[in-house]
Amino acid sequence: MSYTPTRGDLGGNARDLLLAWLPERIAPGGSGFAISDFSSPDAGYSGKTVFFTADWTNAEGGRAHEDLVLRLQASEHQLFTEPDAPRQAEIMELLKDAPGVEVPEIVLIERSSAVLGAPFYLMRRTIGRTPSDVPSWHKRGWTTELTAQQRTTMFDNALRSLVAVHAVDAPETIEFLRKGADPSTSALTRYLADLREWYEWARDDIIVGTDTLATAYRVIMSTAPETDHEGVVWGDARVGNMAFADDMSVTALYDWETATTGPAEIDLGWWLMFEEFLCEGLSFSRPSGIPDSQGTVARYRELGGCVDDDITYYKLVAAFVLSLINNRLAALLTRDGLDPEIAHSYPVTSVELTSKYLAELSLGELS
Repeated sequence: MSYTPTRGDLGGNARDLLLAWLPERIAPGGSGFAISDFSSPDAGYSGKTVFFTADWTNAEGGRAHEDLVLRLQASEHQLFTEPDAPRQAEIMELLKDAPGVEVPEIVLIERSSAVLGAPFYLMRRTIGRTPSDVPSWHKRGWTTELTAQQRTTMFDNALRSLVAVHAVDAPETIEFLRKGADPSTSALTRYLADLREWYEWARDDIIVGTDTLATAYRVIMSTAPETDHEGVVWGDARVGNMAFADDMSVTALYDWETATTGPAEIDLGWWLMFEEFLCEGLSFSRPSGIPDSQGTVARYRELGGCVDDDITYYKLVAAFVLSLINNRLAALLTRDGLDPEIAHSYPVTSVELTSKYLAELSLGELS
């Protein structure tokens, strides 16, 4: 759909601001700089995304053309405690040469709010299709038109990308993701400390599942596995954050807002939970060619990933986190005028999954 941005939320005179600010940064010595096809997806509470093309005549007299994506840090619609759009771009720059990890090419990073009212970054647009969350790609959209073998290829390539992320061991990348934290404590301990802070920050916005989430929080904090594993944790690992070429190869991994370090099970738990959230949680069946959770873990191992035997704890952590996000989203949607009953429906499925994993974890401890 067409989109007209405003300053601070990509609207109003943003096009004029970019026309004045961009040329000397991406087209030095050029002339005739123009912006067209300004558009935005109808989504995004953790940040605004705008697609546009830039054309100009370069210093040698030839025409230049760039398909670009601008990601603006959210200011009023914030799901997370510490919004930091530039950090996402910096992470992608650190990962750009990692084998098997496809990330968009960053063009520039602007940390000041002076230009558009909030920090932002600019990247080259990646060619590829992304599976949909709404409606679920398990039931609607281009993925349902694939053959079973094509879906298997897509899913295998997606898992290969996840294994590749977890294989990254570059010291500068790990150190950056630690954000100055004391490495003498385990990465999981630090992750849970951040989760504690997030829970306290989000607690007043919990509308659905207050008691369930309080119980989940106590269980998560009191039954954490003992592990000193530390690697790159994507934080939002799922096929909905990947772009795929026509041959089902992965062309890009997106959304590194919650990237950190820790055991790979944090990402795999999120992946498994999110698949259940978009499939069984909505009373759908897995489409042919897509494995269930047990099959996904087995395939992740076959492709070179390492994971503990029981990942239920990490699925519980994931469902708890998604419930915090969805409750916060419900509060923001209500504030912005959506009918409260509709807004409150958003966290229901993730809270139900939280209850399910609590029960499974309890049965596992009793068996």
